[in-house]
Amino acid sequence: MPTYEYKCQKCQRQFDVFQRMTDAPLTECSDCHGPLKRLIGAGAGFIFKGSGFYITDYRSDSYKQAERRASSDTGSSSSSTSSSSTAKSSTAETKKP
Repeated sequence: MPTYEYKCQKCQRQFDVFQRMTDAPLTECSDCHGPLKRLIGAGAGFIFKGSGFYITDYRSDSYKQAERRASSDTGSSSSSTSSSSTAKSSTAETKKP
């Protein structure tokens, strides 16, 4: 059921009403009993549910390949850095008497 927005022509009160589409529009304000005008609402926004609506789902093949290369390049450089720091610490321990 949609939500309709109304505005009273007499007291200028604005409010929303949850109504069926087949219901007759309201005509009288519940506060001052003035005439009501139904406003044009913005409507509901899109709600994306499920898979297939993420920005990464529709990337081109060239973008995906470049992303894989970039992640594999950073992964190999971090492993070589960690192995060289391990080698330095083991040689420092052997020099101590």
